[in-house]
Amino acid sequence: GSSSMHVSDVPPDRWRRSVRFLKAFAEALSWSGDRVALALFAHLAAPQVRLTKDPNALFFFLDHLGERSPFRLEDIGTWDTNIEEGIYWGLRLVEKDEELFGRTSNPKTFLVVSDGQAWSGNVATAVALARARNIVIHVVGVGTVGGGLIPEAAGPTGVATPNGFFPLARTKRFSDIRGVLDRGSLRKIALAGGGEYFELGRQADRDI
Repeated sequence: GSSSMHVSDVPPDRWRRSVRFLKAFAEALSWSGDRVALALFAHLAAPQVRLTKDPNALFFFLDHLGERSPFRLEDIGTWDTNIEEGIYWGLRLVEKDEELFGRTSNPKTFLVVSDGQAWSGNVATAVALARARNIVIHVVGVGTVGGGLIPEAAGPTGVATPNGFFPLARTKRFSDIRGVLDRGSLRKIALAGGGEYFELGRQADRDI
């Protein structure tokens, strides 16, 4: 959910393209004994759905996340990506679930959807902890290696008046920071996590 996910190098932008994929992922599950949780991450992890057997709960949150990330561009923390925090949240979730309901024979998998611009955190440590718990990490990349400029928060434009400033519109401005798909880093995370690397646009979402 970080600022680079607002880049529109994949239409309509990386965020909405990712949500579209997650809906296809949810539709592809059998939901026969499957349980799914969902968290967003930028500078921190923001849990959305705890482990649930109810597909309607997951689709409810995906529908409400469809247009934009809840991490606002105005907030400085949004300009930070911490994949490590997302993985740690998943580990804590699994541990708490086992504490409450006991161990399950279901295999456990983390699915990381990201452009790979991990500007903070020690991802390797989190991945190693997941592997120690026999949790596989698959990674889905979103974006292009050419990338695009990251937008800034919209600012007002208008005309000056004797009593101040009368805003006419809110314009979209771009920073001088280019967000690109860090394919190499994402592949390393998948390899270290014992999983596979996929990339949106290379094959149909349903096939992934």
